[in-house]
Amino acid sequence: MANPDRSQSADLPLTDNGLEAPAPEGIKQTQPRRPVLGLVPLVLASMFVGGVIGLYFQPPALRAFFETTGLTPGAGTDTPIAVALAKVSTQEEVAVVSEGDIVALGRILPAGDVIRIATPFGASDARIHALTVAVGDTVAQGDLLAILDNRPDLESGVEIAAATVKVREATLMQSRETVRASREEAAANLERAEVTAKQAQTELARATSLLDRGVTTRADFDEVVARATEAARDVERNRATLSRYNTLSGSVQADIAVAEANLEAARVDLRRAERDLERSVVRAPQNGTVLDINVQVGERPDTDGILNLGNIGQMTVEAEVYQTLIGRVSIGDPVTVTAAALDGVLNGTVQAIGLEIGRQSITSDDPAANTDARVVDVIVKLDPDSSDRAKRYTNLETIVRIDTARSE
Repeated sequence: MANPDRSQSADLPLTDNGLEAPAPEGIKQTQPRRPVLGLVPLVLASMFVGGVIGLYFQPPALRAFFETTGLTPGAGTDTPIAVALAKVSTQEEVAVVSEGDIVALGRILPAGDVIRIATPFGASDARIHALTVAVGDTVAQGDLLAILDNRPDLESGVEIAAATVKVREATLMQSRETVRASREEAAANLERAEVTAKQAQTELARATSLLDRGVTTRADFDEVVARATEAARDVERNRATLSRYNTLSGSVQADIAVAEANLEAARVDLRRAERDLERSVVRAPQNGTVLDINVQVGERPDTDGILNLGNIGQMTVEAEVYQTLIGRVSIGDPVTVTAAALDGVLNGTVQAIGLEIGRQSITSDDPAANTDARVVDVIVKLDPDSSDRAKRYTNLETIVRIDTARSE
């Protein structure tokens, strides 16, 4: 028997109402495939352009990502990628930017470097009593820079030593005057003894005549002889005493020698006190300009010294060239120096090349920068015009480009 529902539906007209009939259960309905493969080149091109733009311009989001992760652009290669020349911070990143050129980090310094003026030896506990110069003053060798508070005590030492010298001079004068007086006294005693001896001889001659005539006794004659003999001995004794003073014998010379030695010792003490007085002042060791003052009146100078002094009449640049490139640098190579703070380019030539390989000292604040690079110092002498423009920028960090093409 036929199904009444099937026969009834067969008689109904077929009309399209825009709705798809639901698929029977157990059968998956398939969708038409769209052309996706055509978008792949466009996506790859967009990613490439975006990566190049991001590395070149480094937008804030990308820079924040690098700072957070500690990564640097191109750190996995030998040559940095999209790092501006002015931001090169380590000697490993210094590159040969063109054939014959070497780029290095440097700093501007006065000729002969910056001198930190310290207190004199032995004045480490002294404080600053007065400063006689200011920043920018030009000084000559030996000029007074500062006065320390130990000066009153040292001045007292000089006064005491000078007074001692005067005492010793008076003592020597007294010794010499004593010798002179003793000499005169000895001469007077000799003269008196000679007169007495002459009188004794006269009495002896008369007594002898009286004894021969029997007028005097033997006892009286012997007494006259004794007086004459004693007078003669007095003459010899006083003559010897006078001779000792005239020839400055050992004992007399010793008195004067002691006085002279005491005087010389006092003069030495005075000279030492005068030298010690220099510990109360600070003087310029060479000609130069005061670049900075590190202490104020009443302070005790520390390891930074009292002030910084430099000869800004001739400025130089100290460049740190990476050890693998130093062999290409020669004396006389032309150099150009640039920095953001400079108005234009500074020009100069290589004046000296260091003889020792040391550790890099010019670095940036990049935490990923290598601070243990091995470098050689190269001193660049700036020409007069560049030196005059650079004299206000001591210790300014610069980019130094050395043209080594002529030396190759």
